Amino acid sequence: MKLLVVLPRFPYPLDKGDKLRAFHQIKQLSANNDIYLFALSHDNVPPDAIRQMQPYCKDIRIAKLSKLAAAARALCSLLCRRSLQIGYWSSSRAIRQCLDFEALVRPDVAYLQMVRTLPLGLRLASPKVLDFQDALSMNLQRRMAGHNALRLFVENFEFKMLRSAEYDACSSFNGLTIISEVDAEALPQPRGTHINIVRNGVDFDFFHPQAIEKRYDIVFCGNMQYNPNIDASRFLVDEVMPLVWRSRPEASVCLAGATPTAAVRRLSGPRVAVTGSVPDIRPYYAQSRLFIAPMRLGSGLQNKLLEAMAMGIPCITTPLANAALGATPDTHLLLGNNPAQLAQAILHLLDDEQLRCRLAANASAFVHQYFSWQAATKPLETILLNAKKQVEIR
Repeated sequence: MKLLVVLPRFPYPLDKGDKLRAFHQIKQLSANNDIYLFALSHDNVPPDAIRQMQPYCKDIRIAKLSKLAAAARALCSLLCRRSLQIGYWSSSRAIRQCLDFEALVRPDVAYLQMVRTLPLGLRLASPKVLDFQDALSMNLQRRMAGHNALRLFVENFEFKMLRSAEYDACSSFNGLTIISEVDAEALPQPRGTHINIVRNGVDFDFFHPQAIEKRYDIVFCGNMQYNPNIDASRFLVDEVMPLVWRSRPEASVCLAGATPTAAVRRLSGPRVAVTGSVPDIRPYYAQSRLFIAPMRLGSGLQNKLLEAMAMGIPCITTPLANAALGATPDTHLLLGNNPAQLAQAILHLLDDEQLRCRLAANASAFVHQYFSWQAATKPLETILLNAKKQVEIR
């Protein structure tokens, strides 16, 4: 098949979850299909990033968006009662470029990522499949508490508009995908809608155990500009670790990840390292005795958990993060739902090397069985083919 892949961001470098998902899906799909990539971008995409995608794409087109114009569109969306982030990405110039590319390629199917691409998707004539990725409205709803009145008003407005857009999207595409059952259930949808589960995977050739001397006791990784990761970092250092330090005052924490905000950088101290952007995240997993993802916000599947498990690092997380992962507590990882439970899990793992080894081995077997990118992407190819056939039958 000829596939037109439409993304709200260029999929390289792999510094965000949506980019990671898009990159590996394109890589896997390119084995049996011709990929034509159309991506939006605020910045000039570096030549090296384009080179990384060229082995998997027949052609690549990038529509550059003005940040000022995007912000103006978001403001207009507030006045016109539509989703701010959909308006933000809804460039008439980008839509024209995408339609021109579609006319040139004449794809069998268009595959669009995230509800943000809805303005482009609704204009395409080809059979089309939308990957919600995760339930953005649920993600936003979890982040709304505790803000000032103006921000709460805007976020509540955006939540309602996103819910409406997600509902409308269910009737506008020939196929729908999402990352987990939890996210599918959270989406508003017309009766009879079928949303296919297409999970993420992990690159086992890249993420594998490394014999490196331990430098940190605990590591948390992620894009430190992303609000759920900011919240998790602060929660870990401000609420969980003081309970750990009562028993283990020497316990060290590493917060590793790109673009830490001022709130994350302020967490740095004698026992807390904040790395900022790093060329390779693997040494920070490998140098740590355990990995923790103390997520209280967000949606979707936590790639960081998959990566840590693949590298043989014993893991701790919250029920919220494990809901999409589906790991078995006390077999594949430990769970905690509040500071006391998470601190107890940390101390338990730090004190018990046998437990660390057992959890690490079980977790590695778990992700190898269920989360390879090849296995994760195989159902997607079938969904895309069915969307093509569905239109041909009509």
